[in-house]
Amino acid sequence: MVEQAMILPNKSRSPLAALWTGFLSHKWFILAVVALLALGLWQGVRVILGPAIVVDQVKSGRLVETVVASGHVETPYRVEIGSQITGTVQEVLVQQGEKVTKGQPLISLEARELKAAVVQAQGAVAQAEARIRQLEELTLPSAREALTQANATLLNAQQTYDRTAQLERNGYATRAALDDAQKTLDVARAAKRSAEFQVYTASSGGSDYVMAQTQANQARANLDTAESRLGYATIAAPRDGVLITRNVERGTVVQPGKALLVLAPAGDVQLVLQIDERNLGKIALGQKAIASADAYPDRRFPAVITYVNPGVDISRASVEVKLTVADPPDYLRQDMTVSVDIEIAARDDALVLPLRSVHDVLSGTPWVLGIKDGRATQRPVKIGLRGNSQVEITGGLAADDVAIPQSSGVLTGQRVRPVLQ
Repeated sequence: MVEQAMILPNKSRSPLAALWTGFLSHKWFILAVVALLALGLWQGVRVILGPAIVVDQVKSGRLVETVVASGHVETPYRVEIGSQITGTVQEVLVQQGEKVTKGQPLISLEARELKAAVVQAQGAVAQAEARIRQLEELTLPSAREALTQANATLLNAQQTYDRTAQLERNGYATRAALDDAQKTLDVARAAKRSAEFQVYTASSGGSDYVMAQTQANQARANLDTAESRLGYATIAAPRDGVLITRNVERGTVVQPGKALLVLAPAGDVQLVLQIDERNLGKIALGQKAIASADAYPDRRFPAVITYVNPGVDISRASVEVKLTVADPPDYLRQDMTVSVDIEIAARDDALVLPLRSVHDVLSGTPWVLGIKDGRATQRPVKIGLRGNSQVEITGGLAADDVAIPQSSGVLTGQRVRPVLQ
């Protein structure tokens, strides 16, 4: 069998199809040409008009100048708590960091000997008071009765003597009888004087009574001393506060003068800062500040300057400043690190420019790069208040004027196209 090949006839293409095929074959070339033209145009604009630069604009607003410093939390003072007697610790009743109230027991000492001393002193007081009662209830009444009897005896002896003397003058009595009567009278007088002395000494102001009263006072003083020493066996909080240090354990032998606990009293809290001495002229008592603890940076609280150290720390070139926190937040702890912004001046409707656009701020001749006729131009300015990120312009620029940030890299005289943020 002989196979025959089938030959298909060629069909001629239309002119429109040919045109389209030619266009497709050259499209990438056309696109490349257009891209090159656009790039050339863009570069031409950059050369003619300069690069587009984001600029800062002078605006009117409120500006607050602050001094920023770091420090730590501290109470105005701390109370060191110790023992007033030598003794052995029986129990420590609190833990470090615990809040305590005034009068709360903190430490107890062994007190058996102290209790015995109190009992002994109480017995001495009772004995001295019994002696006083004995004088008042027994000795003094007996002395008064003896004085009454002595007065009666003296009266009788005086009458006997007077009768005997009369009889002796009339010749009815002998001289010996008169002498006996005189002796009896003298004895009666001596007995009266003795009775009067007994009444006086047993009465208030008398020697026996004063001696008994003195002994009672001494016994009471000894009792007070013994009770005080017994009270010292329980060491209590002198005021409300937080215990920040504990240097004692059960069984420790303590002595006077050694700090066992350190108490941070409740009340106002101080922030202690070290301010650079260059800012000393800006700091004054009563200035307000906003502070935050480094552990809680999102929580801010107010404070007021209440102390500026009159001296300068020469080793650190700084000045110690203390601020009072009248209403301290609960999370503040002793010796916490804090950051503080002290408001030293504020002005409304100030002309404000971002600090990043001002050159040589700390020098006496600050300046900015402004734009004039499409070129960067150096312009001197005068500055007033300085905030954390902005500065007040008091001369050299007006509202809505622009300045080129230092980070842009633009040089003086270079063509630029300003772009506002």
